[in-house]
Amino acid sequence: MRTTQWVINRMMTLEHLRANWASLRLRLFAAGFLLAFTFVLPHEIFASGFRILDQSASAVGQSSAFTAQADDPSAVYYNPAGMTQLRGVQFSLGAIMVGGSTSFTSPTGTNARGDFNGSVAYPPPSNFYVTANLKDIGVTALGDTTVGLAVVSPFGISYRYPDDGPFSTAVTRATLPLIDIKPTVAYKFNDYLSVGLGADVYTLASFLGEGQYEGRLNWPGGGGIPAGTPVEVNGRDTAAGFNVSLMYTPLHVMVRSGEKEEKKPLANIGFVYRSQATLHLDGEFRANGALVSDATSTFVLPQVFTGAIALWPVRDEFREWKLELDVDYTGWSSFRNTDVHLSNGATLPFPRNWKGGYTTMIGTEYKWLKPALMPHWEVAWRGGYFYSQNAVPDSTFNPAVPDADQHSISMGLGLLCKGNGMFLGVIGCGSSGGGMLSPRAIGIDIAYQALLYENRTISGNPNPTVNGTYQTTYHVGSVNLRVNF
Repeated sequence: MRTTQWVINRMMTLEHLRANWASLRLRLFAAGFLLAFTFVLPHEIFASGFRILDQSASAVGQSSAFTAQADDPSAVYYNPAGMTQLRGVQFSLGAIMVGGSTSFTSPTGTNARGDFNGSVAYPPPSNFYVTANLKDIGVTALGDTTVGLAVVSPFGISYRYPDDGPFSTAVTRATLPLIDIKPTVAYKFNDYLSVGLGADVYTLASFLGEGQYEGRLNWPGGGGIPAGTPVEVNGRDTAAGFNVSLMYTPLHVMVRSGEKEEKKPLANIGFVYRSQATLHLDGEFRANGALVSDATSTFVLPQVFTGAIALWPVRDEFREWKLELDVDYTGWSSFRNTDVHLSNGATLPFPRNWKGGYTTMIGTEYKWLKPALMPHWEVAWRGGYFYSQNAVPDSTFNPAVPDADQHSISMGLGLLCKGNGMFLGVIGCGSSGGGMLSPRAIGIDIAYQALLYENRTISGNPNPTVNGTYQTTYHVGSVNLRVNF
């Protein structure tokens, strides 16, 4: 009798959860929007300079070799033209756990350590995506059009060194909490060609720390300010850029999906151009916390070209195997200086003279579409490697961006629940006539990445305290939750 009652209570609990799922979905969706705009925090995860490649777990697991695949909502960043591969409304929210440090040894044996304001960056940098295929939601006047929105951090700095460190006259702390808001549209001309166009609104959001660029160091002396005085330069601005993209699919294969066949790519060629954007930072120059002068500076964010090719040696109703090669060029040659101009007429010189560099990415994904042990799930294993060139010359090197030639090794796992599957044992993954807000699939992606910088020895820097050897290693863990409606 007691066992029967327990079973009845359990069934009533499950029924209650299912009955309230529609309300819960709406609250989760609203919470996702709120989280996207309150926790999209940039940190220093460099590909070259202070550019950040890590923007979703599915891509991180393949060392960001994703431009010619771009088949989940993070396509808004990696290749907007790829959004046309997505059905219905899709949503993704992710976080990146970043750890690691930089170790410095001077020619005399003095040591220093830099990190993300702690061993692990907190709050974790995050990303948010939503896409909508307009035909699938009943808007047919615009043809085969897909729209998307993302909030990401493709550029950013958040690093610190000891206030009494050996190069404190160069930097003690640097922060650039920059986010990019990306409204985007893509159009599919036919089965072979899709194009995308989007805006990039870069802004230093007020809800991220101080909401401004900050560079701190100890004053070397002069100008009436005693040597060793902590000084700070800050500023904020909003700038606009744009991106254009294409996805070309020269080869297809017909794959059975349920009771029908669907045309899927066997080869994709992707291309993305991201324009240059200029931040005119207006702020202050402070010494020991006191205002000395108003200050202005300029940060030129580089243009970026990315080309990629993806091939599927295996693609049928049971398995998919993808191989991809991406080549990315970041035009850092436009980053010439960040001189600070003071309202009293003085100029604090900060030459940069960075150089453009290439990042080569190789990634693979093997996906089981109907595994015997999990028939209502798709399971994907991912792996990747990239090599990125150093952008910063010795003569203008600053430890705030300890750039060097680097290598990335990554792996990842993707789980997508659909059909009659149950996510967390209680949430139905696939709907049948449940309306627009009923999920068709729920997925989770996780990835790990090791960023291994080659040891770099700086010599001949105008600030001799910077000269020495830098050893940098970062560890990145990434997770994204996806819901397809």
